[in-house]
Amino acid sequence: MSKKLLLIDGSSFLFRAYHAVPPLSNAEGMPTNAIFGVASMLRRLISNHKTDYFAVIFDAPGGSFRNELYSEYKSHRPPMPDDLRVQIQPLHDLIRAMGLPLIMETGVEADDVIGALTHLAVDAGFQVIISTGDKDMAQLVSDQVTLENTMSNTVMDVQGVIDKFGVSPEQIIDYLALMGDSADNIPGVAKVGPKTAAKWLAQYQTLENLIANAGEIKGKVGENLRASLDELALSKQLTTIKCDLDLPYHIDDLRCIPEDKQLLQEQLELLGFNTWSKSLQNTSFVSHTPLTRTIMEEDTGSKPSIKYEMIVTMKAFNDWLDKLKSAELFAFDTETTSLDYTEAEIVGVSFAVTVGEAAYVPLAHDYPGVPEQLSRDEILQILKPLLESPTHKKVGQNLKYDANVLANYAIELCGIAQDTMLESYVVDSTRTKHNMDDLAKVYLNRSTIHYEDVAGKGAKQIGFAEVPIEQATQYAAEDADITLALHQVLAPKLAKHKKLVSLYENIEIPMLSVLSRMERTGVLIDSNMLAQQSMELANHIMAIEQQAHEIAGQSFNIASPKQIQEILYDKLNLPVLKKTPKGQPSTAESVLQELAEEYPLPELILKHRSMSKLKSTYTDKLPLQVSPKTGRVHTSYHQAIAATGRLSSSNPNLQNIPVRSPEGRKIRQAFIAPMGYKIVAADYSQIELRIMAHLSGDEGLLDAFAKGEDIHKATAADVFDINLEQVTTDLRRSAKAINFGLIYGMSSFGLAKQLGVGRKQAQEYIDLYFARYPRVKQYMDDTRELAKQQGYVETLLGRRLYLPEIHSKNAARRQYAERTAINAPMQGTAADIIKLAMIATDKWIQDDQPDIKMIMQVHDELVFEIAEAKVDEYSSNIRQLMSEATNLDVPLVVDIGVGINWDEAH
Repeated sequence: MSKKLLLIDGSSFLFRAYHAVPPLSNAEGMPTNAIFGVASMLRRLISNHKTDYFAVIFDAPGGSFRNELYSEYKSHRPPMPDDLRVQIQPLHDLIRAMGLPLIMETGVEADDVIGALTHLAVDAGFQVIISTGDKDMAQLVSDQVTLENTMSNTVMDVQGVIDKFGVSPEQIIDYLALMGDSADNIPGVAKVGPKTAAKWLAQYQTLENLIANAGEIKGKVGENLRASLDELALSKQLTTIKCDLDLPYHIDDLRCIPEDKQLLQEQLELLGFNTWSKSLQNTSFVSHTPLTRTIMEEDTGSKPSIKYEMIVTMKAFNDWLDKLKSAELFAFDTETTSLDYTEAEIVGVSFAVTVGEAAYVPLAHDYPGVPEQLSRDEILQILKPLLESPTHKKVGQNLKYDANVLANYAIELCGIAQDTMLESYVVDSTRTKHNMDDLAKVYLNRSTIHYEDVAGKGAKQIGFAEVPIEQATQYAAEDADITLALHQVLAPKLAKHKKLVSLYENIEIPMLSVLSRMERTGVLIDSNMLAQQSMELANHIMAIEQQAHEIAGQSFNIASPKQIQEILYDKLNLPVLKKTPKGQPSTAESVLQELAEEYPLPELILKHRSMSKLKSTYTDKLPLQVSPKTGRVHTSYHQAIAATGRLSSSNPNLQNIPVRSPEGRKIRQAFIAPMGYKIVAADYSQIELRIMAHLSGDEGLLDAFAKGEDIHKATAADVFDINLEQVTTDLRRSAKAINFGLIYGMSSFGLAKQLGVGRKQAQEYIDLYFARYPRVKQYMDDTRELAKQQGYVETLLGRRLYLPEIHSKNAARRQYAERTAINAPMQGTAADIIKLAMIATDKWIQDDQPDIKMIMQVHDELVFEIAEAKVDEYSSNIRQLMSEATNLDVPLVVDIGVGINWDEAH
């Protein structure tokens, strides 16, 4: 078996590590990210390639012979960044301390040294592996020489060169000469890229033959070739690696020597690589992984009481497993490749049992130089009984996400006892942010490590799998630690209010698992139907644009607020109803709606906006959101956003698909049932009005609901003092506007606008309503007063809705808070009731009902897929479960529809 020489293109490594590894520095503030990246790659290579022959080659300072051949060579390259320049010498010192031969030769480039060493080794019968990301090195590949790209974990042999470039290794120099290189300022032939260069060399074999037959090349590219003939010889010289250097080395000079432990220890301490430094006490360099690695104060800058441990051995993992099994409660978190739970793969998991101590188990980090990790499949199988155990209690931050990710590995997360995001939400739902970083700042006065701190930002951001494990440990272990600490602060706050504890334990925590199952089930859509709808919408949109242009008397961009403003106000002289903060006439939707009552163009603009939004948000986008794994669309439901407790959804947002327009209803037609199933939609009827009747105790409302009357018709009869039979459609519409308007705190001005009557008339309707339902007015007055006294209102089940603006000196803000005080208890109670219904229904389904799935929740509606043979039976069960979700002084009525699609069922 031939010996193996590993040659490292250190200069290539240096620049790639500098750009790939997020900023790092030692205690003195010296940058160390490039040093860390290169050292990590070297350690990985040594671990992967068991050889005694090894060399790291760097460019020497100053130019090379190529600069003498061509003064413009590499002249366009920017100078080396200062924060990289200062890392070069410390890196060289570290490599030498590691016992690795380091070579630099003046007057030539690292490529040339590597080429010469390659020839030296091949002549001595060695197999040579060149670790580089430089395509120029492909010219060195042969039966004895391969390239390894450590960054991408790819190996290239002779066939690999042919597959990648379309030419053989012997043709690479000519190939590069033809293309030139803008980075190195090598001329080449204008407009010639990889395909053309490969095609020419396939036909003519060599650059010299191509030049001899340049007259045969047709077209503009032939002209470019002939114009470049004088420069091609130079381009070839510049791209040729000079392998005939007279180097002062023998092959035995490329043997590794044992690292100087004392010197290496000093270098590592100077650089701040504390974990590696500590490992030297127990292990040699080649076998560098210690039993456990602990990141403490000197690594993180945190308090001495914080101890974060990186688990890379089974012994350390089993020690932690014992801790978890015996803990009353432990914090758990996953680190993954994606925020989309349907695609996310686990990169690692973290735990905490005691505040200040946490562990991270890296399982799938993948980058050059990554240390050896435990097997993800093996660790997850070991953890599966613990994670699925209902008796082993867990706390997490947004555990629904972790539950969904674990489900990708056939693990059903059970024993979810606490969730800090939900604890914070129940303690104060009006807080705008319930993420861990913000909660840590508010409740713990701690600044946490953000994802961007370890993965970078923007276009340069890397995936978590590429984050160095040492940094990942600090970040991930801190997540578990902070989560446990937050729970210990938030739990006592909850415990002060029995109603909030009940709400949290009996609604929010159980809902977590219900929503997780719904999300994973997903919904089935007809992508072909949506494609057809997109075409129809496109035609409608074009027709609207043509109409708009005719009315305007000119073409304009109907999607441009600026051009709309010019047409409406400058050309057509429509009245300016409202101005923007900058003093320009407003084109906001509310303004256009008001103008549309009298003018046709604003109405067309509104239709255009509506249809364009339907097209871009739903008919175009929904088919793209179908999971290739399941063939379904999977939304994400959010528990901790709306202050009232209502759920929201995103990606896609199922809550906002319009039902009033024909186009919106058509979109619902694309939500279909699978073969042999039907869509069943169960909707609470007028639930907020029923809650108002219960909360106010008004006898008139209670009586109407008890009799099962049409509440809007009954209100019209009462308010307008006529018999039910005399109620016209217009009167019922007015009564409906009053019923819903008043519970939303609508003023006489708003009601007048909605009904199209004068303000005086609207006020008379309101007065008539309150005269007929006096307890409703009393409830509203009492609620406003209570909100002012205590600063919050409550739902029927005790959810608190704080109103910080209730005493505002700004009249508009104060009045808004007062309207919220009236409406929030009804909206919030409705949200609580449907959550209770979902929990009860989900439990019934989980108790072995295989022919039904709960697939969506939209406002007061639950949507199911039910086997055709079970529709009647299960619909009856659903109606009963929903109507019995809670006890009100009026019946909860559930309307149920059935169809082959959502629109038909609704």
